[in-house]
Amino acid sequence: MATLNHTGVSYTVFHLLGIPGLQDQHVWISIPFFISCVIALFGNSLLIFISLTKRSLHEPMYLFCLLAGADIVLSTATVPQAPAISWFYAGAISLDGYVTQIFFIHATFITESGILLVMALDCYVAICDPLHYTTVLSHATIIKIGLAVVLRSFCVIIADVFLAKWLPFCRNNLLPHTYCEHMAVAKFACADICVNVWYGLSVLLCTVVLDALLILVSYRFILYTVFHFPSRGAQLKALGTCGSHLGVISMFYLPGIFTIITQWFGHHVPLHTHILLANVCMLALPMLNAIIYGIKTRQIQERVLSLLSSQRKWC
Repeated sequence: MATLNHTGVSYTVFHLLGIPGLQDQHVWISIPFFISCVIALFGNSLLIFISLTKRSLHEPMYLFCLLAGADIVLSTATVPQAPAISWFYAGAISLDGYVTQIFFIHATFITESGILLVMALDCYVAICDPLHYTTVLSHATIIKIGLAVVLRSFCVIIADVFLAKWLPFCRNNLLPHTYCEHMAVAKFACADICVNVWYGLSVLLCTVVLDALLILVSYRFILYTVFHFPSRGAQLKALGTCGSHLGVISMFYLPGIFTIITQWFGHHVPLHTHILLANVCMLALPMLNAIIYGIKTRQIQERVLSLLSSQRKWC
């Protein structure tokens, strides 16, 4: 389907082709996609349930709950598309669906970056100024910070949505990708995308890159404080407190930055490599976040074991 405008013919329905060059393996590639999506949804839903039902988790785990909610949105917005393309040949997506997916993908990504920054602040206050933890990071303060993180994501991405929707696609409506990522799709537009490129780059620098730099600064002070603790045991305990957070930060920023670099500057990298890297980021983050916090957090392990033991009693 196409409509006529001042630029000629502009398609309003697109067809996602999946991973180009690997069509023969689509069915097999979609299996880990599906399994990862199920694990991410189950693990993060369980994390939210435990955080809301176990009273002792409310204080240290409220930010994990926010991160788990963002992971669920990210998983449901992108991952199911790949199995749908491979198994049911359901690759058609409307222009409105295209820009909606762009909004949720990019807004959620920026939201997760903001949450990780707040978690770094949480670790900083807990280790460097523990006596004032409850006053500095009160419930009201956390609610305000959470709203600010979500509002920031909405404000910077809503313009991205309009820029994407106004692009004319008059060459063809076949998109070699598994989901609608802004710059990956914008490259197929038959118009100048300089505004899209520079706005996307400025958003990236002002949100994700800035968050990463602030996290590095906060952990510089955290590690300085930890290694000046008088006892070895206190040092290990403090490092254990932030261990899961450091793991999630590494998984979030390192693959994401590498993917963005290859997307922007890796012109000689094969297209299927770009798409596989982008999908790995979308697959790994939501799944591994739940696993890491589940393994590293003793309260979650205890709650899961208590739930399992209660189920056995009922059986």
